[in-house]
Amino acid sequence: MHSTRPQQTRLRRNAELALPGGTVGLVAGVAAGGLAALVGQPTGWALVTALSLGVPLALLGGGYGLLIAYGRVRLGGFAPAALFWLVGFPLARLAHELLTHLVLTGRPELPPDLLGFLAYQGLVSAGFAIGFLWLHERIAPRWWLRIAPHNPYAERILAAYAAHAKALHDAKQARRRAKVS
Repeated sequence: MHSTRPQQTRLRRNAELALPGGTVGLVAGVAAGGLAALVGQPTGWALVTALSLGVPLALLGGGYGLLIAYGRVRLGGFAPAALFWLVGFPLARLAHELLTHLVLTGRPELPPDLLGFLAYQGLVSAGFAIGFLWLHERIAPRWWLRIAPHNPYAERILAAYAAHAKALHDAKQARRRAKVS
């Protein structure tokens, strides 16, 4: 019984750290489902879109949050987010295609031109990375502030944000002093 307690603690900590990214990913999938409904797709199809794209994006977004929490990805940097989604977004879209075909036809099916499909999704991923990073950077720090009292990784992330903000502030002050001199 004592051996499961650290696992539960680790699982809870990781779930808390992944929540902002997972939420952003899920919201993106739900938005895609909403757009499908808006253009006249049947409600069931829109729901399939929301779930079959939202769940993979949520899992990947949560994974991105964990990469930040464990110091594998630099905070707020576009290049790491773009590289992550260059791989992740095409995989999420491929899962979306397979799951959609499975639900609607009873069998999964790959896109006819798989390499072209993946290449196009790779191009689109840069736009998704921008939106994901923008939204994540607005949600995650507030959430991490809330969980920092009991989650040391969130506390460490916030300290890194504070150090980065101080460095930016100091650099700005130095530029102002240089202009005055």
